[in-house]
Amino acid sequence: MRAREPDLRGEVERDGVRVGYDVYGDPGPTLVLLTSWAIVHARQWKAQVPYLARHFRVITVEGRGNGRADRPDRDEAYADSEYVDDVLAVMDRTAVDRAVLVGLSMGSRHALQFAARYPERTAGVVAIGTLFAPSALPTFDEVLPEYEGWAKYNRHYWLADYPGFVEFFISEVFPEPHSTKQREDGVGWGSETDGRTLVHTVDARARPTAREAEATCREVRCPVLVLHGDLDAIVPLETGADIARWTGGELVVIAGGGHAPPMREPVLTNRLIRDFARPRLPAAPNSRTWTRARDRRPRALYVCSPIGLGHVRRDLAIADELRRLHPDLQIDWLTQHPVTRVLSDRGERVHPASAFLASETAHLESEAGEHDLHVFGAVRRMDEILIANFMVFADLVEEEPYDLWIADEGWDVDGFLHDNPELKRTPYAWLTDFTGWLPMADGGAAEAALTADWNAERVERGRRYPRLRDRSIFVGNPGDVVDAPLGPGLPTAREWARERYVFGGYVLGSPPPHDRQELRAALGYRPDEQVCVVTVGGSGVGAPLLRRAAEAFQLAEKRVPGLRMILVTGPRIDPAAVPVPEGVDVRGYVPDLHRHLAASDLAVVQGGLSTTMELTAARRRFVYVPLAHHFEQQVHVPHRLAQYGAGRRLDYADAADPERLAEVIAAEIGRPVDSRPVETDGAVRTARLLAELL
Repeated sequence: MRAREPDLRGEVERDGVRVGYDVYGDPGPTLVLLTSWAIVHARQWKAQVPYLARHFRVITVEGRGNGRADRPDRDEAYADSEYVDDVLAVMDRTAVDRAVLVGLSMGSRHALQFAARYPERTAGVVAIGTLFAPSALPTFDEVLPEYEGWAKYNRHYWLADYPGFVEFFISEVFPEPHSTKQREDGVGWGSETDGRTLVHTVDARARPTAREAEATCREVRCPVLVLHGDLDAIVPLETGADIARWTGGELVVIAGGGHAPPMREPVLTNRLIRDFARPRLPAAPNSRTWTRARDRRPRALYVCSPIGLGHVRRDLAIADELRRLHPDLQIDWLTQHPVTRVLSDRGERVHPASAFLASETAHLESEAGEHDLHVFGAVRRMDEILIANFMVFADLVEEEPYDLWIADEGWDVDGFLHDNPELKRTPYAWLTDFTGWLPMADGGAAEAALTADWNAERVERGRRYPRLRDRSIFVGNPGDVVDAPLGPGLPTAREWARERYVFGGYVLGSPPPHDRQELRAALGYRPDEQVCVVTVGGSGVGAPLLRRAAEAFQLAEKRVPGLRMILVTGPRIDPAAVPVPEGVDVRGYVPDLHRHLAASDLAVVQGGLSTTMELTAARRRFVYVPLAHHFEQQVHVPHRLAQYGAGRRLDYADAADPERLAEVIAAEIGRPVDSRPVETDGAVRTARLLAELL
């Protein structure tokens, strides 16, 4: 799922060659983003488009040879002049008089050539990792005895083993550690063209010499910003310095950076492009009011994970306790549906910037199968959503002063703050109820290596900047953390938690009821009923489990006299989409679901932590069905529930059999509860830890 879809998709055709383009935003000050070499396509800008499109109109132009552009089978179709005139044709088609052009690698070359040729249409150029010298190596045309390293940059090798070249080249583009996702993306984009097309791009006429490159740059009259990594293995840093000198532009050197900062350093790249383009392009009038800190109430910004509703229930409990300690505290919430619905019902202030956030929940739902969510892979593929949402946060805290930032599993905030620590400007607290991203057994060595790399990056970040978080709070106790290795040479999850976190105890959304019979009467449940509540949380992933429970009802009803089943679909599943037999009550979003769970005789739920722990605290019997491949529900949650002696685990393969599910419901609904009590002071303890930062 994309962080932002185009507002308009189109194509232009010149001399029989079609080139696709996408437009984001309304007509106005415009950025045109040019694709690099034909080995990639316009998705290379996925980390830039959602952010920049909130400040400008953004147009991405496909380069010939990949993506939604044709792949003509002739050399001359790939001349630099053709790429330049494709950009002009797109600007004409979209009625853009002047724009700031942004390019990477060959795209930067084409942007500078455009500026020299069409100065009246160019407001500025951002040139990143500019490849301006001849692109072919001396051995490009030779048949070699072997092809290792840069010898793979060879026409014969491309035609014989194009995938091998793509793997090699993309690895050179990203020399930075922990670039596995960027390399995967690059290899995937490269697979959408072929070796013959790349040969055409090299054989194309009119490749500039070094002297011609200098002459072109000296013709550029608009402002120029040059970005270049000092570890760029494709184009040496000296080239970037030359281009800045020839154009009179500004050079920004990215220490430790490779060839593709837009993908590897997206926050820095986005802010540099924004700050460069703003003075060059007319912007809408803007006004702000500044208030002295001593004249305003203390303010906290609370970033609440939208994945499920468990986070918001505990966060509201913490916020209530925090306000008791600081009665004048104003709390703004930055979050998404369905959390915003809960907050609105409570009268909380949801910051208007929340409307700009891309939906993490919708992305995970799009990745889910039948009661199956490979959450590690889904979060890795959510990278463009995470960067888009971090940029919303970064803009917000740049424009508005806060005295405390709190992020409850705001993975975007925490990750990109550690990558860009200079953006921290106020005390910052982080909350989580698990640590350690663990591989699934059927993922094999490949998944084990990816999760180890993921964990290693987070351990390195934490140790490099141990004080970036002013509080790291684990929602639970040391024994709740699995003692599983994070990867070769890394601590175990429990060792890392002890090193990194303070333990606030478990945080309940609300205390267990004092009188369950009184609660049942208030909710309309009769004493002779055996109430089974089936709920799947705040996402749309659990619809299959609801349907299986409905199918099992009539079988279970024969075994359990007075059985009453209530299916709660939550805020993102249409109750009408779950067919039920007579006697089953289907409800959508239930604001006081925790009360119904506490009043139930049995609950059948997914393996989410919040719901299962509230059932444990209420001393209710429950059956939990973890999502397949969801490492948190498969490993972390069962470990914690085992600490309390709570719940019965049932794999979905068994739950999908109505007869088997009915048997389990009948067996569990009458059993006594002997689980360990759950602490009820977690919200108070956590609020005290946060209050110390105000």
